[in-house]
Amino acid sequence: MTTNLADYPLLAQINSPKDLRNIAQEQLPRISNELRNYLLNSVSKSSGHFASGLGTIELTVALHYVYNTPFDHLIWDVGHQAYPHKILTGRRDQLHTIRQKNGLHPFPWREESEYDTLSVGHSSTSISAALGLAVAAEKEGHNRKTVAVIGDGAMTAGMAFEALNHAGDIRKDMLVILNDNEMSISENVGALNNHLAKMLSGSLYTGLREGSKRILNNLPPIKELASRAEEHLKGMVVPSTFFEELGFNYIGPIDGHDVNGLVETIKNMRNLKGPQLLHIATKKGKGYHAAEQDPIKYHAVPKFNPSDANLPKSKPALPTYSQIFGDWLCKMATVDKDLVAITPAMREGSGMVEFSQRFPEQYYDVAIAEQHAVTYAAGLAIGGQNPVVAIYSSFLQRGYDQLIHDVAIQNLPVLFAVDRAGIVGADGATHQGSFDLSFLRCIPNMTIMAPANERECQLMLNTGHKLSSPAVVRYPRGNGTGEALPSINDTIEIGKGRAILQGKAQVGNKIALLNFGTMLGEATKAATALEATLVDMRFIKPLDTQLIDEIAASHDFIVTIEDNAIAGGAGSGVNEYILAQGKAIKVLNIGIPDQFVKHGTQEEVHQELQLDSSGIIAKVNKFIS
Repeated sequence: MTTNLADYPLLAQINSPKDLRNIAQEQLPRISNELRNYLLNSVSKSSGHFASGLGTIELTVALHYVYNTPFDHLIWDVGHQAYPHKILTGRRDQLHTIRQKNGLHPFPWREESEYDTLSVGHSSTSISAALGLAVAAEKEGHNRKTVAVIGDGAMTAGMAFEALNHAGDIRKDMLVILNDNEMSISENVGALNNHLAKMLSGSLYTGLREGSKRILNNLPPIKELASRAEEHLKGMVVPSTFFEELGFNYIGPIDGHDVNGLVETIKNMRNLKGPQLLHIATKKGKGYHAAEQDPIKYHAVPKFNPSDANLPKSKPALPTYSQIFGDWLCKMATVDKDLVAITPAMREGSGMVEFSQRFPEQYYDVAIAEQHAVTYAAGLAIGGQNPVVAIYSSFLQRGYDQLIHDVAIQNLPVLFAVDRAGIVGADGATHQGSFDLSFLRCIPNMTIMAPANERECQLMLNTGHKLSSPAVVRYPRGNGTGEALPSINDTIEIGKGRAILQGKAQVGNKIALLNFGTMLGEATKAATALEATLVDMRFIKPLDTQLIDEIAASHDFIVTIEDNAIAGGAGSGVNEYILAQGKAIKVLNIGIPDQFVKHGTQEEVHQELQLDSSGIIAKVNKFIS
């Protein structure tokens, strides 16, 4: 894709932030407009994260204008909003490749650019990392500055507050920018408040305040009175003194779309000592009306026509596993009034919109707080409710201690609906669901199931929901296969697999494929070509050991197939059992190798890792020869 840079005369001159800093400040509004139009033009042609980046245009320009990046460290939380940052840091002409195989990474990524200080993808890590960098910068002694940009959504996670608490305690020089694009604070944003923010961040006010604090320190009653007066004064123009209680100097909220106002305020704050917090108000999707009106819908977009108010509708497809789960949730809630569903801020992604509307008293969005979500479910279970935690595989990693300590040890009936398991695709290494079978399989009291299709998925959800112990149903991103759905009362026997194909190979060359999960379609093609036996194992824990015994007695080779890391995964469970029984049979494990999986479509990644039918056939033939 080629973009005509003649349409962006100022942006065309910026190949690095150094070029930006050589441009006169009065040109920054024009640069911001060009950057916004470039982002709109590029992402509409290539797809990608969209609304968040539109909201941080002016902030990105101001930060790179004021700070000496990459010497000064700039950290973007999560990174959905970092497309403008990529454009200004030498990656403008590659932006159309973002989220594509061998293209730009969807998030800030250290391997990609020296301007990407921290590789990110999961929420609420920026302040912790920035504090570490600030401590290192102080020890280095070269006056290196540190800035973290965190959204109000990411500020809902406990980790952000742990970092704020520590930063306020050790008082290192750093700036945290709270990019607030949801709270209703428009009445605080305007010329008066921007003027006051500049004044509050200026050296005169800071000097007066610090000086008066020192003078009044030894006079407790007057100090207390002065402190209350200061809080009252600031309370007229800021929402609260919460961040000051944590030890931060709080400035704002100011207009996050006034680039010159941002530059002036950030310039003032750059040289203040100790931890600083600048609160800015922005609008997600700023400058593109449809995205402003519906930032959730425009969070990540396919290719679209900017002149059309509607995103293109994808061709009618089979329902996704997320939709299948949401459908099950609604059906089960009509018969089980004690069912409660919990999500850590992933209502849309996990297919829970309809459920949240129809059963608001049984629905809990706990914000970006995976640890809390798991222990909250434990409390609900102890209280006699039937909790279902809907969570992405890569986000469940964040609640691992709670899963062991608060659910599994106490053997509580919590059902985990683990979405985005296996290869996820374009979001890359931070979002691939490569490890859930490995980290779940070793935990006692767990029942772990992997459906091959949507019918199996609902059967397993029914089964797990009725258990009086912890259960996991893990399913991928993507669509079902068109299977008819079961009744809400139908269940399957715990720990029992099912035979799919009977092999026809000769004695001495008898192969059995043991499939775990939705790779069954590719495994079926491979089994047919290899004339192999095919079994859908269904359960990772407990394993169907009777079925493994029968196969080991009648076959020469066993091949396990899973969309999970080979290390510690379902195949490892088969290996452990066979070794423990002293069985002499050759076993090949096919799955995700011992590496972090880069971004690309699911199909491209499966092909590259030889997890498609032709790759399975090639691996099996190589193994048996």
